[in-house]
Amino acid sequence: MRFGIFLALLVFAAFPQVLLGLQTFVIRDYGYYSFPTALFQQQCFQRGELPFWDPFSNCGTPFLAQWNTMPLYPPALIYLALPLMWSLSFFCLLHLWFAGFGMFQLARRWTENNFAAAFAGVAFAFNGLTLNLLMWPSHIATLSWMPWVVLTVEAAWREGGRKIVLAAMVGALQMLAGGPETIFLTWVLQLAMWIQQLVMGGGDAATTTDAPQRVPTNSARGAVFRRFPFIVLLVIALTVIQLLPFLNLAAHSERHGDYADFRWSMPAWGWVNFLVPMAFGGLANSGVFFQYDQMWTSSYYLGIGTLWLALLAVLAARSGRVRLLGAVGAVALIFALGDHTPIYPALHRMIPLLSLITYPVKFVLLVAFIAPLLAAFGLAATCDRPDPGWRIVFPGAVLLALIGGILFWAWRFPMPGDDVHATLLNGLSRAGFLLATGALLFLLARPGGIALRRMVPLLLLAVVWLDVLTHEPTQNPTSPPNIYDLNLARTKLAMNPQPELGGSRAMLAPMAIHQFVHSAVASPQNTFLVGRLAYGADCNLLDAVPKVDGFLSLMPRECDDFQSLLYTATNADFPRLDDFMGVSQMTAPDQIYHWQSRSNFLPLVTAGQKPVFLDDAGTLRALTQPDFDGAKIVFLPPDEKSSVTVTNQTSARIVNSKFGTQIVDVEVEAAEPSLIVVAQTYYHNWRAAVDGQPTRLLRANHAFQAVEIPAGRHQIHFHYKDGAFEAGAAVSIVAWLGCLICLARLPRKKIS
Repeated sequence: MRFGIFLALLVFAAFPQVLLGLQTFVIRDYGYYSFPTALFQQQCFQRGELPFWDPFSNCGTPFLAQWNTMPLYPPALIYLALPLMWSLSFFCLLHLWFAGFGMFQLARRWTENNFAAAFAGVAFAFNGLTLNLLMWPSHIATLSWMPWVVLTVEAAWREGGRKIVLAAMVGALQMLAGGPETIFLTWVLQLAMWIQQLVMGGGDAATTTDAPQRVPTNSARGAVFRRFPFIVLLVIALTVIQLLPFLNLAAHSERHGDYADFRWSMPAWGWVNFLVPMAFGGLANSGVFFQYDQMWTSSYYLGIGTLWLALLAVLAARSGRVRLLGAVGAVALIFALGDHTPIYPALHRMIPLLSLITYPVKFVLLVAFIAPLLAAFGLAATCDRPDPGWRIVFPGAVLLALIGGILFWAWRFPMPGDDVHATLLNGLSRAGFLLATGALLFLLARPGGIALRRMVPLLLLAVVWLDVLTHEPTQNPTSPPNIYDLNLARTKLAMNPQPELGGSRAMLAPMAIHQFVHSAVASPQNTFLVGRLAYGADCNLLDAVPKVDGFLSLMPRECDDFQSLLYTATNADFPRLDDFMGVSQMTAPDQIYHWQSRSNFLPLVTAGQKPVFLDDAGTLRALTQPDFDGAKIVFLPPDEKSSVTVTNQTSARIVNSKFGTQIVDVEVEAAEPSLIVVAQTYYHNWRAAVDGQPTRLLRANHAFQAVEIPAGRHQIHFHYKDGAFEAGAAVSIVAWLGCLICLARLPRKKIS
């Protein structure tokens, strides 16, 4: 518990203004995605409904099925129930602490050394990659569970009983946190450890670096063999309530089998940033540093002391566990290079499911998890065998030489845009921390007791913490919380007409999207305000303004096709298509937040169109033509021709319509059988009923909705019904109840 308090003090010292509510995170995806989507979820929570559908973005898009929006993650109640301007930042920092505390518990279990475990905990909570994840509540929450999953699952396959139930529940909480890549990497590591357990044994005997390997009996091996798959199945059962909607959306999304996104792979020279974090990059986005060709993470610097001790453990590896961690870390580092080597692209072709993972640099998450553990093994060995000789000095000397080589490289062969002076200063600072680490390790490994030696552990922890906090400009700039005041943009922009749910939409022009992505202002506050006034990314959710585009991980495939049609070219301009989508406000091409009114937009529900049957490619071409009139014609897939009786434009009118977050009610009067078209994204979970009787929902204009009605006055009800969620909920509720009963009834077993 003392380490938990110590770590909490470090978190507070790093982010006092955030924890006190004086400032809040704002930069990049925290402001543009995390806060707006959390607000939308909170508003649904306050209305007593689950957030299945977001009607404000992408002309409507699935929300709960996104997974990384964390709609079913129990700790999300922290920010759902408390004032969001403070609670969401607190949620992220709480999980930062939880990550470090979990790593401490895991490293202590494996090394049986409290000091080494404390070092691992600090190094895991405070490294460039973990701090970068603070902008994504889902990512930092998922990562925080990683050491707990490894710890409990390993105990479960060794000991069985109630530990299986506990491990499954911990694994389920990580799954519900919704960071797919981190979850995938967690279980890949678990799989490797399980296979090693079966082949080499070692169980409890492999907890320390010097422990001998023990070959298990056939019965023990059989128990381990059975327990791990059972744990995996139990985790799936507990979380199928979230997994089924996600897999359903993924199967109907743009990430089909041949999808590959190798953007933001680690550059071929990216390894230098493990040693000189400000080499070959520049300041962007309000002073945040990024490598060239790498914009997913602002850093993956692990700390020079962590790297030294991790190398020390690998070079002196005496246990299979250390060798396994080193090998997995090396493979992850190679995969992080993405298409800069032929290895990962070839693997991607062999395993199509990898299409769900974007940005290969995310494999560095596994390196950031493994390095603190290896450092703990190296530090434990140093404490157990005092020896300040070459065994300790050699890795440090190699790292110092590499820093010198990198600085020479950066000085003689700088890239365009490099700040050579800043790079040299940054590298020399890392060298200083390296020397300070070496001096402390020398004192730690020196035989005999001296007064200063008692202070070495605390000083070493302080050095690794300060090293990371100073390795580059702040990764998480903050701003006063009132920057998230609701309806701030509505008040400042005073649009006329004002886009409202069910009324009309706002649309960023393609050139404005380009300017938004590449814009950066001097301060974090002003940078965000520019994006907010432009309704960039998901900022429209802060003002409940519907718009044409959005910023979510997955979208239905047809919706993605439509977004590509609108935004692939910066000079794209399809005014008749904009009319159909109900665009009443559009940004001027040359000014990112200068909005212009449009007067010819159509209502979001129209009636009486003539059906024209075209394939998808033909429909997308026809929608961009100057003669397209969404009030007169509607394009339907050819396979609907036999089921649609309407053949021409008809006399029909919309009496009234009402839109909710996941319902649409329409009253219509038609002189003859007619088509009703709703300019809302088509997704197969939407259902339609005419006068209470289910009717077929048609995919109209490639990505929107339509129904056919008979003559007369009718009430049409559209509603979102997620059958995958309902089926998953039945399984997960039973699984959770069963686990809780088992946890209460199974006897406790002391860890051996």
